[in-house]
Amino acid sequence: MKYPPFCDIIVVNFNSLQEAEIKQLSTGVYEYLKSKLDNEQFKIFKPMPAPIDKIQNRYRWRIIIKGNMTREANEILNHCLKEIYSKNLKMTRITIDVNPNNMM
Repeated sequence: MKYPPFCDIIVVNFNSLQEAEIKQLSTGVYEYLKSKLDNEQFKIFKPMPAPIDKIQNRYRWRIIIKGNMTREANEILNHCLKEIYSKNLKMTRITIDVNPNNMM
C-alpha cells in the first residue's frame, strides 16, 4: 500500500489570503511535479483543501505525494520552491514537509 516506513509521504502545503490565487498556484505546482517526478516511483494526489481549510482568514490547500524520497526528488522540489519564491507572491506561502507528524 506504500505507507511509511516502506515509503515517504511528502506534503506540499499552501496557504493564502486569496482563494483564487491558491487554487491557481497549487494546480500549477501539481502539473509541474506530475511532469518532473517519475510516475512509477511517486503517486501524486491532486491539490485539495486541507482538512481544516481556513485558519485566521487564510485558505489552506495541499498536495500529497507518496514515494521514496531521493536526491533527485529533493532537487526537483527545491527547484519548484525557487520558481515559486522568484514570483514574489505576497499573499501566498508554500512549505514542503517530508513524513509529517500531523496531517491536519
